[in-house]
Amino acid sequence: MKLKTLRDVYIHELNDLYSAETQIVAALPKMAEAAEHDELAAAFDEHLTQTEEHIRRLEQIFQQLGETPSTETCKSMEGILAEGAKLLKEDADPSLRDVLLISAAQRVEHYEIAGYGSARTYAQLLGDEEAAETLQLTLDEEAETDERLTEIAESSVNLEIDVAD
Repeated sequence: MKLKTLRDVYIHELNDLYSAETQIVAALPKMAEAAEHDELAAAFDEHLTQTEEHIRRLEQIFQQLGETPSTETCKSMEGILAEGAKLLKEDADPSLRDVLLISAAQRVEHYEIAGYGSARTYAQLLGDEEAAETLQLTLDEEAETDERLTEIAESSVNLEIDVAD
């Protein structure tokens, strides 16, 4: 795709987010299953439902734009998720695995926050306030997920690890 206009960049960003979200839907059940801490597993399960809604929202925006989501894979998310999958194979104490899962999940959230913030701004600049509001809603939910992961880490998961060598 040749990027000549802000609309082209906007569509490119939406495609990137769509690919990222579809990859995340595939990864979250594995993360929930690997989590030792019940609250962390529940957070991953809940975020799966939320992520499925994010995909529906993106599809709605594509439809309103008269576009179809690309089948191109977001290589950045692919890499972030591959690093997370590698962690699941590590021989680690379950409480340490949870610490690693939170870190990996927050990397995912931060990528999404950057992407949704950019897409929202492009929608605003293009005068598409409805899409901008939808993207802001998703951006807020991604930030809330990041905050919840921090809360789980600080209130329980991090407290359960043995810091002594």
